Amino acid sequence: MAGDDRHNKQPSKIQVFLNFKNLTYDSFPPSCSNRVSISANYIPIRCKNKAVWQYAIFYEPEIDSKGMRRRLLFEHSDVIGKVRAFDGSILYLPIQLEQKVTVFTSIRPTDEAEITVKVQLVKTLEPESCTHLYNVIFKRIMRILQMQQVGRHYYQPKLRIPIPQHRLEVWPGYITAIQEFSGGLMLQCDVSHKVLNYETILDTMSNIFKNMQSNKNNYKDECVRELVGCVVLTRYNNQTYRVDDINWDLNPQSTFTLRKGETLSYQEYYKRNYDIDISDGKQPLLVNWPKKRQPDEEITPIHLVPELCSRTGLTDKMREDFKVMKDLAMHTRVTPNQRHLSFRKFIENVSSSQEATQELADWGLVLDKGILQLKARQLPSEKILFKHDSIIASAEADWGRELSRNSVITPVDLQNWLVIFTKRDQPRASDFINCMKEVCPKMGIRVGQPIICTIQDDRTQTYLTKIRNTINPQLQMVVAIFPTSRDDRYSAFKKLCCIEAPIPSQAIISRTISQKQKLRSVTQKIALQLNCKMGGELWALNIPLKGLMVAGIDVYHERNRPSIGAFVASMNSTLTRWYSRTCSQQHGQELIDGLKVCMTASLRKYHEVNHCLPEKIVIYRDGVGDGQLSMVATYEKEQLSECFAYFDDYHPSMAIIVVQKRINTRLFHVLNDRPGRENLENPMPGVVVDHTITRRNWHDFFLVSQHVRQGTVSPTHYVIVYNSTQFKPDHHQRLAYKLTHLYYNWPGTVRVPAPCQYAHKLAYLVGGNLGKDADQILSDRLFFL
Repeated sequence: MAGDDRHNKQPSKIQVFLNFKNLTYDSFPPSCSNRVSISANYIPIRCKNKAVWQYAIFYEPEIDSKGMRRRLLFEHSDVIGKVRAFDGSILYLPIQLEQKVTVFTSIRPTDEAEITVKVQLVKTLEPESCTHLYNVIFKRIMRILQMQQVGRHYYQPKLRIPIPQHRLEVWPGYITAIQEFSGGLMLQCDVSHKVLNYETILDTMSNIFKNMQSNKNNYKDECVRELVGCVVLTRYNNQTYRVDDINWDLNPQSTFTLRKGETLSYQEYYKRNYDIDISDGKQPLLVNWPKKRQPDEEITPIHLVPELCSRTGLTDKMREDFKVMKDLAMHTRVTPNQRHLSFRKFIENVSSSQEATQELADWGLVLDKGILQLKARQLPSEKILFKHDSIIASAEADWGRELSRNSVITPVDLQNWLVIFTKRDQPRASDFINCMKEVCPKMGIRVGQPIICTIQDDRTQTYLTKIRNTINPQLQMVVAIFPTSRDDRYSAFKKLCCIEAPIPSQAIISRTISQKQKLRSVTQKIALQLNCKMGGELWALNIPLKGLMVAGIDVYHERNRPSIGAFVASMNSTLTRWYSRTCSQQHGQELIDGLKVCMTASLRKYHEVNHCLPEKIVIYRDGVGDGQLSMVATYEKEQLSECFAYFDDYHPSMAIIVVQKRINTRLFHVLNDRPGRENLENPMPGVVVDHTITRRNWHDFFLVSQHVRQGTVSPTHYVIVYNSTQFKPDHHQRLAYKLTHLYYNWPGTVRVPAPCQYAHKLAYLVGGNLGKDADQILSDRLFFL
């Protein structure tokens, strides 16, 4: 309906689902700790206009062409004005037309047919609520600043940074998004880098052929293995595409039909449209399948010429090359001060461009001249409890040195274990075993002489056969030392030890234990890992909440394979013992359907261990974007709640918290407040922000839990989508921070609560290596670390 509804603003769908009315608290509860000065990568925006008017546009007869629709509507600029945003069906104006319905008559130039254009008022929008419109406007501004869109973000190819020694180049750019926050309308801005390869995909394919020692018949399979799944950039239009297949039956001389019915070859098309001459007319074509926008939409594949495509990002081989990563990090790992300088330069570029400032002024928008300053809270350092001692975690939240000198809480003696290695690795294996016997007693772990298995070659089958023949009921652990890293061998080893003959297992790459000066520290880490996998506990924290169970949920996705959901729940009051289950689901489905089975099994196990059920349950859900929050708050919450009915008269309180890591928010500790000369550094672990940059009508907060020595630290975003507990915001924040201390694969804090990280590791192992659930006999141990 048309009319002014500014004063009857309806809550959004997500707000209705999340129902946050009962979650409104003061930002700084009485128990808050020290306040610290923080900068955030948000730029406030002021709206001078009182409203924005939204109109629906109708054509009689209907017009299919979006370009023609624009042309026929814009003929009447004397009425609608020259400041407008039109997507083909909806028109936004900063002015209100005199009539609620305005009718124009236009002449279509192609056939001189008379077209009726009806402009009908839909609603009047509050300026702060027009975030979609403002993001469209900002895309125009990025183009005005001569930035090029690659994927979703904008980059500056003119400022490209060549790294010729690795045949790479880096394009600097920005990520921008305008949203309404608790503190008002703001532009979120962050630095971004796009890494591109000098080589074309055709070069890559040629190198694959040259490097094949024998059996050139596998060339096509090798190209598919290397290229399918990667993202390429077509430099003639700076578009990115995922390679879904390679069509060996098509080449640039093949023909296709344009929309107007004209047939021409790919060579002719690129020459006519881009003045590009394709040199190899026999190369196969890459295939990209666009995503369906509608379930019933028919899609046709996009074919790309390898010679015109460059690979984006890094290959696995590059990621494993220390020199490549070090040289790349010099340009992409940005310090807080460098980041702040980039933000200031961006603001200056916008404000110094007359065209950009006019575009903002036309819509009544004013961009602030600096990034947001606000106050945050510093949570107190946690006490780390060992078996006979305790320490206060350092400011960097790292206790690796203290761990190696103290007894772990629950040591598991390693008396019956197997170490298997090739004959060539015998000296390294002997050094490792001797070092285990030396370092473990200091941590309270007694180590016996292992069963030694020396094999003559490194074939996967040789390892598996020897392990099968040696495993016995008394064996506690299998340690395999591999000469190189190979996914197929690792997967086969884990399938044997997790499914076929379930037993805790550890894979070690030979070079990891090759440097004698580092062997002691490496062996300490491996020993702690082995202790966890056998059911031991390393350290604990003070958890004042009684009758509490916490759980983490994550999902592993791989193209064309079932997704794996992992559920890891605590089994004791100190949150140091865990029970895990997994379930498979349709490919690409983020919301777990098998939650009921996982939750019910976890509650039964909890009762078996504690002889009672938990009174309070806190679920941390990883891997969920903003668009799926309502589904977690309803569908997954219902699945979890229905499990309680399986137990007599059981009604626990529960909270479900979505944990988001892939966010663009950055926080900086302000060392001095001099405008224009701020000195910034990374915040220390324990910094919490729960106001201003949080979302309006949500109950959410940002927590910095890690310490980083290079680059800029990334906070984690916590959104409480359901809460029937009596916990206050401070309780949720303190509990989340405590849990980041309890991931046993690292003697320090991690970015997400430990159950989330455990669920991530389990889902990755089952989805990436096992292909099916591990045997449940391992479910009460951290076998997946």
